[in-house]
This record gives sequence, structure tokens and C-alpha cells, in this order.
Amino acid sequence: MFVDQVKVYVKAGDGGNGLVAYRREKYVPKGGPAGGDGGNGGDVVFRVDEGLNTLMDFRYNRHFKAKRGENGMSKNQHGRNSDPLVVPVPPGTTVIDEDTDQVIADLTTHNQEAIIAKGGRGGRGNSRFATPRNPAPDFAENGEPGQERNIKVELKLIADVGLVGFPSVGKSTFLSVVSAAKPKIADYHFTTLAPNLGVVETTDQRSFVLADLPGLIEGAHEGVGLGHQFLRHVERTRVIIHVIDMAGTEGRDPYDDFIKINQELKEYDENLMERPQVIAANKMDMPGAEDNLEQFKSQLNEEYQIFPISAITKEGLRDLLFAVADLLDEIPKIAPKLEEVQEKVVYRYEKEEKGFEIARDDDGSFVLSGPRIEKLFKMTDFNRDEAIQRFARQMRTMGVDDALREKGAKDGDTIRLMDFEFEFVE
Repeated sequence: MFVDQVKVYVKAGDGGNGLVAYRREKYVPKGGPAGGDGGNGGDVVFRVDEGLNTLMDFRYNRHFKAKRGENGMSKNQHGRNSDPLVVPVPPGTTVIDEDTDQVIADLTTHNQEAIIAKGGRGGRGNSRFATPRNPAPDFAENGEPGQERNIKVELKLIADVGLVGFPSVGKSTFLSVVSAAKPKIADYHFTTLAPNLGVVETTDQRSFVLADLPGLIEGAHEGVGLGHQFLRHVERTRVIIHVIDMAGTEGRDPYDDFIKINQELKEYDENLMERPQVIAANKMDMPGAEDNLEQFKSQLNEEYQIFPISAITKEGLRDLLFAVADLLDEIPKIAPKLEEVQEKVVYRYEKEEKGFEIARDDDGSFVLSGPRIEKLFKMTDFNRDEAIQRFARQMRTMGVDDALREKGAKDGDTIRLMDFEFEFVE
């Protein structure tokens, strides 16, 4: 089964907790704090494996969680950092954040890597907090929570050449004749439900990857028929072979077919019209094809290379493949537009998120929320009084106390933060 779009949950590893410990060596009076830091949590990394050509592995495993870092140890020994969780993906994989619709990574070349979710920093041990005023602190940090994301993983096949055309014009037959691929062939529309890849080798030992894509119909750019499932894979191709049923076996006009298909490509992405396009006038062994070809040539306004072929009798295929191989020799392996996008670094101004928000619950309690304050909360060890006092100071510095007073909080009111409740004290 060919899978080219999945939704996945990824969770990087949390950082290990810092330790509260003291030196207890003989002959070392007042040894002081000796708690080590926790190790960093593992990242979730996607790495390109050119041996894969589908997202089939994601169909059965849609949750990926990296390991947390090791906790800190006594004698100022740091916990071990966790290894990243490496997930192999096929070339042409695009990773999109489902919540923001931003592209996180576009992975095209073998062994290319991208960090999809960043592991949490290890918590600091108590020796990190020693000061002249407090030389033996009795608290340490918990590890920072690892990043978690809901992502959309899409595959856009990386083929040198793509076959486009209406259903049943002979694309699958063409692929089966010029390569070793064995696509399903039948005389009904949408026989090809998923892209098929084949390696074509010309008689002068040049080779390229050819993709037979699901048939295209009017309205495909809006998702009609197999719509975007087809069009997504055309984006990566360097040359397009436009297969036309020149015999008009289904009663359609070949020139009308040509115009409609190109209109769908243009509506989906105008850049596709800049790709070199070669016309394969198929089914020339059928009656009426020669007359239709002459009429087709007279109606064309632009210069196109037209090759009369028959996928059944193999007539004209050699010249067509040679012409395509010549075009590929002239075009760089990575399309200039793609390369430009990859090399350019765009810096955007992002307004700094407020550290917290205050809402009122039905029972009258005040509810604190926000990424920054929740992160501080998770990194605080509430089993130790000094850690609780530090958290209270951090909240005061952030302006939480003043904001609560502005919202009408009074002495004794309940404040709720995640699963924790405490009283507001003036």
C-alpha cells in the first residue's frame, strides 16, 4: 500500500532532574552542596533514508517518544544525556506543524536530518544555586519538559519525470513498457490509485526515474477526483511528459484535453508551467490518430516537442526517451527555485508571548495558564520548602501577584495552576 500523508504525535524526552546532595567526606568539614545536574532529554529527529519510498511505517506507529535524560547524581556527577530518537523517512518528506500550519522541515537528500521536537534541558543540581548568602541550598530543579507536537507528514515523490494526462490515456502502459515497473492496467478510469515509480534506461546508458501518477480531471486543483494526491507529486519533477490520447477513443478532443490538464497544473502551482513539457501523442496505432495529430499541431500556439508514439507497439518510444534524457542533462538535479528556498534564511519578528494568563473559574477561583509559567511549575520540586519559595519569587518577578490583585484577588482566594491549588496571601 502506498501511503503519502499521515498525522503523527511526537514527544521529545524530558530533561533529567537535578539532585540535592552534600559532600560527606571524612576530614572535610562543612563540605557543601554536591548535587549534579540532570541530563538532557532526547530529540526526535527525522532522517532521510533513500531506501524508503512510502510513509507506510507511520501507518502502524503514530506516536514517537524520545527517552528522558538521566537524573543528576551525588559528588557533582551529571546525569547522562539521552540519545535522540531517529525516525527514518523517504526523500521528499515535508513535515508541517498541525497547530500553526508552518513547515518545520523539507527533507530531500539522503541522510539529511531535521530536529522535529527538541528535548528538554536537564534540571540543575543544588550545587548550582550556592551563593554567599545561601552556601548550602536545599533545592534543585526538575528537568525541563521536552517539546511535544502534533505534526502532518507529507510525501512528495522525487522523480525526474512525471507522466500527466487524463485517465485511461495510456500512462501506466507507457511506464510498464519503458521500465521494469508493473503497474495495474485496466480499461476503466482511476485504475492507478497511487503513484508508481520506474527506472528508465536509454540505449546509451542514461537513466532517470519516471513516475506514473493518478489520472487528472477537471477541478483537480480543488481536490476533485484524486486531486491533491496527484498534484502534490508533480511538484518535484524536473520534466513533465504530457500523455494525450490522440485517437480520441473516449470521444474527447485531444487539444481540449491538453488545455484542461495544463489549466489544472497552473491553478495548483504556476511554477509547474515553467517546467519543460514534452507531448507524447499516444495510441497512434488507432484509426483517426494521424488526422487528429495534424489538427492538434495546427491548434497549438506555443512550441512543444511532440512525439507520436504507441505504448502498445512501442513505436516512437526511443526518440521520446532520448529527448527527455537530453532535457534532464540540461536541468540541474535540484530545481533552482527549490535551491533558492533552501538557501535563503528568513528572520521573522515574533512578538514575545506573555508569560501567563489569568482566567476565572465557575467556582470563583483564579486559573493561571501559559507556556512559561507552566514550564517553571513543572521544573519545581514541590516536596522542598526552599524550591516552593523560589517558585513564589519567580512568579512575583513575572508580575503574577500584581496581575492577580488587578483581577480582584483577595487574601485567601484559591489560585489554580495546572493540578496544583494554593491560597493567595497578601
